[in-house]
Amino acid sequence: MYIIKLNAIDSTNSYLKAMASVNLPKDFTVVVADHQTQGRGQMGTTWQTEDGKNLTASVFKAFGFVDVEKQFYISMAVALSICKALDILKISQLSIKWPNDILSANKKICGTLIENVIKQNQLKGSIIGFGLNVNQKYFDNLPKASSMSLLTGVVYNKDEVLSQILKQLQYYFAILESKDYEKLKVEYESLLFRKDKPSTFKNEDGTTFSGIIKGITETGKLNVWTEDDVIKTFDLKQVTLLY
Repeated sequence: MYIIKLNAIDSTNSYLKAMASVNLPKDFTVVVADHQTQGRGQMGTTWQTEDGKNLTASVFKAFGFVDVEKQFYISMAVALSICKALDILKISQLSIKWPNDILSANKKICGTLIENVIKQNQLKGSIIGFGLNVNQKYFDNLPKASSMSLLTGVVYNKDEVLSQILKQLQYYFAILESKDYEKLKVEYESLLFRKDKPSTFKNEDGTTFSGIIKGITETGKLNVWTEDDVIKTFDLKQVTLLY
């Protein structure tokens, strides 16, 4: 494991992507920044973070053993790693909001961005970025956001939090390397936010509908039992869970 600590950077994922464009970084290279000026989330969203209060990091992991069509299992392993680390750190009521936001008590405390390095139709590795709200106390115009400290009243050592997450990443990546996909999928679905509960969704054209999340496919699409008694499958761009 190789840890690079930076005071400020545009984005830890961008930093590793620039490295990977020249030569693939060493396996399990970790980049941590106290401040990100252009932190990125899923589908082009930005990540808001208060200087020095939160954990913003990216990890490069070589994944020559994962087939391209199995790449969502990387996302499962990452979400499970963060949940397990937070559980050990006594954060309660954890869930995974599809595809990989981490919630506690229905409040978002962690977002992830996974960018896969694919060459000649082969998965070479992944740049795994995560932004975890650790000690931040105020979130402007973000009513669904929270932090570890807000949830527990504890001020956390960010290095200790990072160490626990990295430990769990190693554990779940070992499961992935052993190709125990069923274990990952079952555990991921057991933590899936609003699974088996009536929920409201918004589709691409902005219309809403009701349904019940039943699980995910192997490629990470969401299975929803809809009002017309049919299970429909949606990818990330097709549907948004409203809650």
